[in-house]
Amino acid sequence: MSRREILSITTGRPTSDGAGVSLTRVFGGAAPERFDPFLMLDEFGSNDPDEYIAGFPPHPHRGFETITYMLEGRMRHEDHMGNVGRLESGGVQWMTAARGVIHSEMPEQEEGLMRGFQLWLNLPAHAKLGEPGYRDFAPAEIPQVRLENGVQAKVIAGTLKTEGIEHQGVVQRPDTEPQLFDLHLPAGSTFSPQIPDGHLLLLYVYEGALQVGDQPVGKGQLVRLSEQGELQLHSETGARLMLLAGRPLREPIVQYGPFVMNSREEIEQALRDFRDGTLA
Repeated sequence: MSRREILSITTGRPTSDGAGVSLTRVFGGAAPERFDPFLMLDEFGSNDPDEYIAGFPPHPHRGFETITYMLEGRMRHEDHMGNVGRLESGGVQWMTAARGVIHSEMPEQEEGLMRGFQLWLNLPAHAKLGEPGYRDFAPAEIPQVRLENGVQAKVIAGTLKTEGIEHQGVVQRPDTEPQLFDLHLPAGSTFSPQIPDGHLLLLYVYEGALQVGDQPVGKGQLVRLSEQGELQLHSETGARLMLLAGRPLREPIVQYGPFVMNSREEIEQALRDFRDGTLA
């Protein structure tokens, strides 16, 4: 079987969002079609409370899903639907904005390390104005798999297929069929997860170093791969990485800040609805 071809290797850019939270934008903004069905990935991590303490005060979303995965720290979620959630180390928050959610994400700590990721996943046109939803997953709810070669995986979404065994994640989504895994490769290990053909595949190394085929990939680098073929990962020194895969929607993407729709007219409607108080 042929191997997946590396299409690009990029490095995120430092930026800030919310009320001044420092983060790395791994991808997002320009040319979102390259990462379809994913819209944005942010990595945040700091021991300095000045870089995260102001958090993300109330703000709107429409037309997509947000997935927040905490490595370290505690955040509190509140939204217009009355949901209140506490996101802790190792936990996941999955929010479907759909027709509209207004929520806040604020630190529940005044010192110490705050570290994790937020991913934006697009919704298909037929679901963009559907019912919003929210779910917190505690660390103990997320399947953790340890393979014979020492590789460890947290299976957040989709199905991890390896060695003839399927491991189901806590979230299964239609249309985009996302696969979201946190992988830990010990030194000297090789791993070949089976990703469905036709799915976009992204790898983001957040610790250590990796080889994808014969190509070295270092900390802070994002690899975008072709939609067909076998994937082989190897690490000489050990690596931790996020694997993201999903079925592209191949629909028009028009984004204006926290609104992601299929046309400019739908964006203008979202802005009117937010101003009028009818977004959510």
